[in-house]
Amino acid sequence: MPWVEPEPGPSPEQKPKLTKQDSATGPEWYQKSEESESEGNQPPLESLASPRPPETPGPPALERDDAPLPEGDDASPRPSVLDDAPLPEEETPEPRAICRHRHRCHTDCLEAPLSRAFQWLGWQVGAHPWIFLLAPLMLTAALGTGFLYLPEEEEEDLEKQYTPVGGPAKAERRFVQGHFTTNDSYRFSASRRSTEANFASLLVVSYSDSLLDPATFAEVSKLDGAVQDLRVARENGSQIQYQQVCARYRALCVRPNPLLYAWQVDKTLNLSSISFPIYNHGGHPLYLTGFFGGRILGGSLGMGHLLLRAKAMRLLYYLKTEDPEDSVQSKQWLTHFLEQFTNITNTLALKKIEVVHFTSLSRQLEFQATSMTVIPVFHLAYVLIILFAVTSCFRFDCIRNKMCVAAFGVISAFLAVVSGFGLLLHIGVPFVIIVANSPFLILGVGVDDMFIMISAWHKTSLADDIPERMSNVYSKVAVSITITTITNILAFYTGVMSSFRSVQCFCIYTGTTLLFCYFYSITCFGAFMALDGKREVVCLRWLKKADAKWSSFKKFCCFPFGSVPDEHGTDVHPMNLFFRDHFGPFLTSSESKYFVVFIYVLYIISSIYGCFHVQEGLDLRNLASDDSYITPYFNVEEDYFSDYGPRVMVIVTKKVDYWNEDVRQKLENCIKIFEKNVYVDKNLTEFWLDAYVQYLKGNSQDPNDKNTFMNNIPDFLSNFPNFQHDINISSSNEIISSRGFIQTTNVSSSTKKKIMLFQLRRIAEDCQIPLIVYNQAFIYFDQYAAIIENTVRNVLVASAAMFIVSLLLIPYPFCSLWVTFAIGSVIVGVTGFMAFWKVNLDSISMINLVICIGFSFDFSAHISYAFISSSQPSVNQKSIEALYLLGYPVLQSAISTILGVCVLASAKAYIFRTFFKIMFLVMVFGAAHGLIFIPVFLTFFGRFI
Repeated sequence: MPWVEPEPGPSPEQKPKLTKQDSATGPEWYQKSEESESEGNQPPLESLASPRPPETPGPPALERDDAPLPEGDDASPRPSVLDDAPLPEEETPEPRAICRHRHRCHTDCLEAPLSRAFQWLGWQVGAHPWIFLLAPLMLTAALGTGFLYLPEEEEEDLEKQYTPVGGPAKAERRFVQGHFTTNDSYRFSASRRSTEANFASLLVVSYSDSLLDPATFAEVSKLDGAVQDLRVARENGSQIQYQQVCARYRALCVRPNPLLYAWQVDKTLNLSSISFPIYNHGGHPLYLTGFFGGRILGGSLGMGHLLLRAKAMRLLYYLKTEDPEDSVQSKQWLTHFLEQFTNITNTLALKKIEVVHFTSLSRQLEFQATSMTVIPVFHLAYVLIILFAVTSCFRFDCIRNKMCVAAFGVISAFLAVVSGFGLLLHIGVPFVIIVANSPFLILGVGVDDMFIMISAWHKTSLADDIPERMSNVYSKVAVSITITTITNILAFYTGVMSSFRSVQCFCIYTGTTLLFCYFYSITCFGAFMALDGKREVVCLRWLKKADAKWSSFKKFCCFPFGSVPDEHGTDVHPMNLFFRDHFGPFLTSSESKYFVVFIYVLYIISSIYGCFHVQEGLDLRNLASDDSYITPYFNVEEDYFSDYGPRVMVIVTKKVDYWNEDVRQKLENCIKIFEKNVYVDKNLTEFWLDAYVQYLKGNSQDPNDKNTFMNNIPDFLSNFPNFQHDINISSSNEIISSRGFIQTTNVSSSTKKKIMLFQLRRIAEDCQIPLIVYNQAFIYFDQYAAIIENTVRNVLVASAAMFIVSLLLIPYPFCSLWVTFAIGSVIVGVTGFMAFWKVNLDSISMINLVICIGFSFDFSAHISYAFISSSQPSVNQKSIEALYLLGYPVLQSAISTILGVCVLASAKAYIFRTFFKIMFLVMVFGAAHGLIFIPVFLTFFGRFI
């Protein structure tokens, strides 16, 4: 919300002009104030050091008014110079102890020069409106050409945008890629890959209690056959068959499910005697981990436990990925698979099973599709804001009616979006999907400056010429719109420090566009307002033109509910009267104060409780729209396949003497520590060194002899080809690095994934042998560790920036303390209630927490500054006056912003709904602090100011 300064009192050298009405009311001067508010807005009030308006035609004088400024509770109000005639000199009261609080610390140093500069700019805009109107329009047209660079077909790299820059897993992946190779055309192994392979996955859920029966397996087998029979017709007439693109182990395609393949080969296989997680089939162990879900296990059997029931089964079709040409064909086959899947299931008419599907392309394709869901509501948002602005500025007074001006203010915000986005697209800043949220926010925030400027315009006299009126308007809104622009832009630009590129891009786009909003408000919009001022003059002259025949008609058409306004008259908005006469007295009553304190205690306790229960990290299913096919897939996977996590590499990163028994013992101790971890299944560890030592001993070879150890490795790998890609031997016959594997388990939630990753890395770090742990999923798991650190850092830096800005632009350090309190309180509230509204703490919600800071500053600083600057004798009266002056602007700012983002509540995508939810919380809690909590708390602590 734009900053609005309370009207200061007169300088000691100048006695205020008081009307008879003023002298009668004494300290309750504000109850009869005729200071005008804009159509629906509190006017921005003159700054404490604003210069006098020019009294002669021509550019305003820039000399500083050297009169000392009033301070504290005793500063007398400045009545309008257009009030009733003043009392005789002897009846005019002397100013009250103006200097009683002159010891109060002032920290503002920019207010007066900024006001003078704006006064000069206002005069220029009023004198040359067409220049200031057309120049921004031409600039917008030029910068708008940047939209030609808006990527249409380019895929958004989810890993690049939504995982932390410089995450540990990315460094671990580089090490794996530099030291280990894979071959998906002959010896494919998914767990040994450093990156995700191309794949299609089917999750089969039985309608009965178990699918371990021949009839269900027969139906699954038909489904498997239909998938493998898919062929892609190419433009040259050739076809891409599954057998051409499938990843292979030796001569055969990698089987989608090892147990299903064993049953297909031997239909007499007894499905009631299967052991899990390892099934020994004809002397060959079949690893069933991750292939069967919803299990019920019996007693020990073979290498595991008897598999009594299994509700779900996974079919994984791995495709070639390493060779670029093979990868292109694989993706073409996957695209065809996605297009034909519904036809396959309809044709098969499956009766015993339900099937959901997913591919390695699905996440990207569905994420891109979510951007289309928000386009229809974008137009609705602009319609709502225009209606709100027009309604707020509507009057049954054809002179003061500012409907057209308000509509142009919304257009000005749109021009800022075009200019800001166009400039950044010219520069080459990536446009990511969450940037699509930015126009909704800018639309709600950008119109605030418009309301403030309109309100200041209504404080000017119709009798003055346009440049003089514009000069007065700009001098009054200088600090108002500047301080809110600076705080909001700083809040966003601190997001550039985030480790997430998506957050960086959003903050750059939004911060830059808000800067254009500020620039267009003081140029383009101001020029349009000056032109509308000329309309006011023409309209007023026409109304005052002597014409008895049309006089009644003119009044009826232009002023159906009132008389022709005085050229020097002002009006007070009914909402300001409501805050003064009803809400303020009610809020400052003793009973209300105790109730507000009670509500705040409940609020803060609930918020802190929620903070400890908020989930961390971006759930990948939330990247798609609600009706996407990947949502039921992830739901089934969570229900039936969440007990086993990724298979993790344990990598020896340096040369060690593997033939040294002490070294092997240290390495074995580290592996045992891994196996003892609660998130590791000790029965599924795989390490080449253990098998190799047993191999040497079985052949009566000494594993402690270096030459024997190194020379027998080739024979070992020919007998155990699974380990071929686990040992990196240099040309000088030295083992540069090697790896084993451990199986994680019980990592279904983001919290468990974060703890598991932290503990495994800690074990590797503490081992006496140089180790690292890695799995391709760790690239995304790193966000769980980085998100809190990034959020706390951004919030602290932004809060510190707000504190410094408040010290520079607001006279009283006490305000800065209340600003800091409000920022912390609102952030705690928003974070806590995120948990109650099922919103995770991820890169998307982190953006909104940064936004919290700017709005929290606005809401709290306005009220606390108005309270401190008030001249009322009691703290209750100070609080009521602050609400009278600023209550409606705070409320209106919250409403306009909520209207700007409320249309996102109907979006089908989590990304956009989350933006609405958190912005709604920010506005509600921010407004509650500004209108309820802080006015009450200030009555408790204001006595010590």
